[in-house]
Amino acid sequence: MRRSKLPVLPMTGSEQRAAAGLAGIYALRMLGLFLILPVFAVQAQSLVGATPLLIGLAIGAYGLTQALLQIPFGLLSDRIGRKPVIFAGLALFALGSVVAAMSDSIHGVILGRVLQGSGAIAAAVMALTADLTREEVRTRAMAGIGVSIGLSFAVALVMGPALSHWIGLDGIFWFTAALALGGILILALVVPNPDHTSVHRDAEPVVAQLGGVLRNPELLRLDFGIFCLHLTMTSLFLVVPLALRDHGLPVGHHWWIYLPVLSLSVALMVPFIIQAESRGRMRPVFLGAVLTLAGAMMGLHFFAAGIAVIALWLVLFFTAVNLLEASLPSLISKLAPAVAKGTAMGVYSTSQFFGAFCGGTLGGWVHEVWGESGVFLFAAAVALVWFAVAWPMGNPGRLGNLVIRTGAVADVSALRQGLLAVPGVEDAEVVIEEGLAYLKVDNARLDSARLQELSAGI
Repeated sequence: MRRSKLPVLPMTGSEQRAAAGLAGIYALRMLGLFLILPVFAVQAQSLVGATPLLIGLAIGAYGLTQALLQIPFGLLSDRIGRKPVIFAGLALFALGSVVAAMSDSIHGVILGRVLQGSGAIAAAVMALTADLTREEVRTRAMAGIGVSIGLSFAVALVMGPALSHWIGLDGIFWFTAALALGGILILALVVPNPDHTSVHRDAEPVVAQLGGVLRNPELLRLDFGIFCLHLTMTSLFLVVPLALRDHGLPVGHHWWIYLPVLSLSVALMVPFIIQAESRGRMRPVFLGAVLTLAGAMMGLHFFAAGIAVIALWLVLFFTAVNLLEASLPSLISKLAPAVAKGTAMGVYSTSQFFGAFCGGTLGGWVHEVWGESGVFLFAAAVALVWFAVAWPMGNPGRLGNLVIRTGAVADVSALRQGLLAVPGVEDAEVVIEEGLAYLKVDNARLDSARLQELSAGI
């Protein structure tokens, strides 16, 4: 029996403005954070007091304050409003950029990066996105923000080396400050003001749910995964720019490597995404990507005789990274309880930023003690530990999340039982004070027509 699909509603003009504006703000901010990644290991050597450890700390320092503050800032936005928190966060980001730009010592740059990370607006941006979009189109708006992050990373790897050649390291930080001001203008002129602010359990953390999320072994496995992925990525950029320079490629020309490497890795990723999501082969594809990550790092350690060989290993590395960056949020969404999805994503993001901090700090220490090759082996070891932790995972199936309006309900228990009786609805939680029901559904079995009838009856 074929199941009818739920109707796909178009975004209103206001929702399109909100989604585009907030994605733009997030992209500009992440671009500013990422721009120094492909050049800092080389350019920072001219800073007063620079050592491999402190260079690593400067690269990853933003991750510590970001990890510590993003959930508190999200909760603060529930009290004082989304836009004031985002304005303040972008201002802090701009201030940190100016501090770094005016510093001639590594310690000043570290302080600037700490300030950049303290403008932790991730949770507040997601909450504002939820305020400005209906439940039926919210997932698309969130996906747009996710895409903007990936694009900003790719643009930074190509733009960073070129900018460093034209305007130097301090110029990059001044440019980053300008990006933050651009974000402030977008927030003021493009993003609409919400009619009201409320808690959205599918989009932002809820303090009462943190305990349950932190006790869920499946979610903790994924949190550990994103921690390891960003630890590995940050460690890589402590030494790959040095390796390319030592093989005769000036840092201003490193984009000659990154542009084809990233383009090829995206093309290679697509078939694996199809196999994982559409063919139900998430587990083997996911584990294979983690193992490829480790193999690429070992290849960079043992077999990196020239620029062409380094580029080959980087293609494998970024193919695995792109695949894992797409798969991990999808797995969090599938495995988290529908009513706690926002909290699960908040913990996941915190783990991601903490991984960047540890990657810079530990990678810098390893670089100082054991040299460039030691960093590659360290990152490979982290990936192998991740592989061991991820091994027990199962295939999550085609699970998804739905949010439907219930309004005032006299009998919450009866409504929940009615929702659970719909084929394909795996879990249902009705939050009476919000007038919403959060559903976990199996998209392969969901009887959408019956769910629509029940929703209309509500």
